[in-house]
Amino acid sequence: NGAGFLATFLLISAVAISAQDAITTLNKVDSVLNAFKDQTMTVQLLLIAKSGKQSERELRMMQKGSDHRLVKFTSPADQKGIAFLSLPKDVMYLYLPAFGKTRRIASHVKNGKFAGTDFTYEDMEAKKYSEKWVPGLEKTESDVIVLKLLPQKDAQTDYSQLLLTVRKDNYYPTKIEHFNKSGKLCKILTRTGIEKVNGYWYARESEMIDLTAEHKTKMIIKETGFDSKLGDELFTERYLTR
Repeated sequence: NGAGFLATFLLISAVAISAQDAITTLNKVDSVLNAFKDQTMTVQLLLIAKSGKQSERELRMMQKGSDHRLVKFTSPADQKGIAFLSLPKDVMYLYLPAFGKTRRIASHVKNGKFAGTDFTYEDMEAKKYSEKWVPGLEKTESDVIVLKLLPQKDAQTDYSQLLLTVRKDNYYPTKIEHFNKSGKLCKILTRTGIEKVNGYWYARESEMIDLTAEHKTKMIIKETGFDSKLGDELFTERYLTR
């Protein structure tokens, strides 16, 4: 009947609108996270065990565009010089000074812990979410939108889904819930101290909790600078070893 047809049509329209809203929101998230031409950061890492015992590390992170990122440890002495390079198309390299060699990180080990932290290599890569994930609208609250992200068909990821909590006022993601291959919530990333510097939004502090290991890593940005014209030569295998 006509009423049934109209109800079905309206339901399909509503689903189409929410799918479009989800895509638009995720594109805005990508734009906000990668608005700068380049970024340089000095980062303090705190590794916190279940017992509360802490260990500290420091690193420098440089990013150019949305898909070139270089990370180099500066302390402590036993970590100094460890370097990680993330390039487009899921290409990643790791340099370990103790072995004096650079190795490419194979896609099946991207879920390995990055230098003993609760971030994996995949978590550390420079990326645009819209290039790897299909978004859906999970729910809308007064000040946030929650997106459910499912991997695209050919995406190389160790997560079966992500739940992204996004601020409505600036489209900055404040929380990312990671689900493992069996669909179980395994890690939660929370970002705080969100502020605008030189017209760009960033989070001063990020905390990744590994629910299985009952361990967490805090990433605290001590200094940051934007658009300092970083050269392409920084994002090469050769530069990793310097």
